[in-house]
Amino acid sequence: MKEMMKNTGILLVITLVAGLVLGFIYQITKEPIEEQNAKKKQEACQEVFQDAVSFEQLEVSQPDAVSWTAEGYGQETVDEVMGALDASGSLLGYVITVTTKEGYGGDIQFAVGIRMDGTVNGMSILDISETAGLGMRAEEVLKPQFAGRQADKFEYTKSGATSDNQIDAISGATITTNAVTNGVNAGLYYFQTQLGGGSENE
Repeated sequence: MKEMMKNTGILLVITLVAGLVLGFIYQITKEPIEEQNAKKKQEACQEVFQDAVSFEQLEVSQPDAVSWTAEGYGQETVDEVMGALDASGSLLGYVITVTTKEGYGGDIQFAVGIRMDGTVNGMSILDISETAGLGMRAEEVLKPQFAGRQADKFEYTKSGATSDNQIDAISGATITTNAVTNGVNAGLYYFQTQLGGGSENE
């Protein structure tokens, strides 16, 4: 019994010390990690809206669940919305961060810049874990195709894009192409239903 009590006490001390060490490490690394994440977010915003001087975080208003599902966006979530402002504080458009769960290798998160008239200003991939040489080519193949394009909804094709709303699929990576296209479309749908949808320019 004494031996058991002794071993229990030792384990308790080890657990307590380990907890204190982990807590101490967390406090030390918390601020640098937050700073790094903020820097990464700022760089992504600037990449998709190079002419913006500042960005203002806005509250995310979740779309109606029934409409969201009806449009086929059950696997996409809007994580963050930033207003892109010029030097005078006028709104140029929005940076919408979207996560799609439809990737071949897991979640894909990216920021998409949308101007007030609905033009996709650009996109920046924040997190992706697709197959090397296939889905990981999204940065090189898909990203440039969305920039400067205006469409209510995009679709991908394997036979060569012939209209402004069509995106050329990555060869051998249809799942990744579909995931990214659906994610961009989810951002556009959010813009259209929650942020005015370019009504100021109609």
